[in-house]
Amino acid sequence: MAYLEKLQTAINARQSLLCVGLDPDLARLPTHFPSTPDGAFRFLRAIIGSTSDFACAYKPNLAFFEALGPAGLELLQATLAVIPSDIPVIGDAKRGDVGHTAHQYAVALFERYHVDAVTVNPYLGEDALEPFLAHADRGIYVVCRTSNPGAAAVQNLPVQRNGETRPLYEHVALLVQSWNRNQNCGLVVGATAPAELSQIRRLTPHLPLLVPGVGEQGGDLVTAVAVHREDAPVVINASRSILYASRGSDFASAAAIVARNLRDAIRRAFPS
Repeated sequence: MAYLEKLQTAINARQSLLCVGLDPDLARLPTHFPSTPDGAFRFLRAIIGSTSDFACAYKPNLAFFEALGPAGLELLQATLAVIPSDIPVIGDAKRGDVGHTAHQYAVALFERYHVDAVTVNPYLGEDALEPFLAHADRGIYVVCRTSNPGAAAVQNLPVQRNGETRPLYEHVALLVQSWNRNQNCGLVVGATAPAELSQIRRLTPHLPLLVPGVGEQGGDLVTAVAVHREDAPVVINASRSILYASRGSDFASAAAIVARNLRDAIRRAFPS
């Protein structure tokens, strides 16, 4: 099953646009877990079990796993194995390198870890992303306008191309639209930049969007929901606000409450 079909099936089954980010920080585990990869696995397994009724996707952030060394990669594999098979997995890797290196990244993510979609960086251009784009059955979310405070310093720079001056993020969005030959491209656009998010949707009405920044970063949920299209779905990610809702023994139920409440807030934000 192609990524977008799997995603839409999960959205319909759970009536949810919520993606739960998996960012295992050993320093933030509940106090009764050891600060070890095994402790992180027990934590993530419980989080997945308590939130899977509310999530249309999970997004493991590879940095948190890779930081733990070889044991972290084993943790990643074990975590992927406990995610329900009908829920798509977005590997948040933000890869981007010259073609032969990008090919190896694509092999690792798609053929070794078997994720359904990945995040990638566009800075090296289309040929560097081609090894990912060639996997027509997988989703490719290209970083466009991010949620961090310093994003505008680079991503909003005015750039002239073909006689037209636009901010850099708009050029990226239009380029990705032109690269979407296999209908598997999407964009990463933060909810903390609602004006840019709305503009990107106007420019690229048919590209799926991965929208981080809701939750601890305080992004604009209403705008994120407003740009959802059935043929170009928006996936709204929250990580820390769900994962670390409690450090007590009630951590899993607390995570479930936050996930359910956010899923319901997303539903309420839809225009009546």
